[in-house]
Amino acid sequence: MNSRDQVWRKSSYSGGNSGNVDCVEVALGTEVVGVRDTKAREAGELHVPAEAWLAFVRGSLQD
Repeated sequence: MNSRDQVWRKSSYSGGNSGNVDCVEVALGTEVVGVRDTKAREAGELHVPAEAWLAFVRGSLQD
């Protein structure tokens, strides 16, 4: 995954671009998902298998 070619997105619930916001951005790929800290983009990103990311998201939506 080349992070420069990816579209990075963050949640609309993150509070916008101002202030002290703790959130992450994700770049969805077909096989790999990139995750990075919005406040420290230069620190790099974590790459996880897309299936693992999907399982994480599904698990977080369950009560």
